[in-house]
Amino acid sequence: MASETVGLTDQTKEPLPHSIEMPAPTAWPIILAFGLALLFAGLVTTAAVSILGAILAACGCVGWFRDVLPHEKHESAPVSGAEMPVVTSRTQVSRVDWVTEEPHRARLPLETYPFSAGVKGGLAGSVAMAVLASMFGIVSGHGIWYPINLLAAGFFPERISTAELSAFHLDSLLVASVVHLISSVLVGLLYGAMLPMFSRRPILLGGLIAPVLWSGLLHSILDVLNPVLNKRIDWFWFVLSQIGFGLVAGIVVSRQQRIRTWQYMPFAIRAGLEAPGAMDEKGGGEPGK
Repeated sequence: MASETVGLTDQTKEPLPHSIEMPAPTAWPIILAFGLALLFAGLVTTAAVSILGAILAACGCVGWFRDVLPHEKHESAPVSGAEMPVVTSRTQVSRVDWVTEEPHRARLPLETYPFSAGVKGGLAGSVAMAVLASMFGIVSGHGIWYPINLLAAGFFPERISTAELSAFHLDSLLVASVVHLISSVLVGLLYGAMLPMFSRRPILLGGLIAPVLWSGLLHSILDVLNPVLNKRIDWFWFVLSQIGFGLVAGIVVSRQQRIRTWQYMPFAIRAGLEAPGAMDEKGGGEPGK
């Protein structure tokens, strides 16, 4: 029957019997948005990304305009004349209580790691990364101070020779240590927020996918952040140290005890206000007591 099918119609055609006209679905708006995102992302990466974004944005504009000009495209949706009766066998309204551990419109993840887990993972990963960076300095023949001075080279642009970068500098050591610890703790906190959403293979995300993506991002902006490091960096050892950091940090974070999110509690409890509706109806006490 015609009422059981959905067919595209123009404004010049009559709508199908027992149907109404609805706006036709289109994917061009999301293509336009993705193109604009790439267009601006290319400002901090490469011109090729901006060119691709401009092409997608132009195609999205043209495609979207063709869907609405000169006439909007519609599709016919079947309409049933039968009224669906709303019945229930319940005699009273059921309450959704967080004590039952049955989330209502739950937001993922249901459980997350505490901040301490991210800090522990970041500090452990920083040790692993420092060991691999020191191995690079020894294998390259420049000594263990070479990677440390490279990390702090952005703060001391006058130290550009190999001899200066291979020597010990207390100020470079202090600056590199602060930068390394702060960045490691921040990435560890990020791992603590991300890993619960990838419960099946968290180590694959933390040990391989995230380090590769992070290395690719740094590859595109390192020339601006630290030109000396960009000229002398060994990308094989850099990616290897990032993977070492990700593996250790991911393992440490994933082995920490998770805590349940507060989404099970009413907003009044999360806000620290009285919540009579969250009180136990029978005992009149707090939930769960």
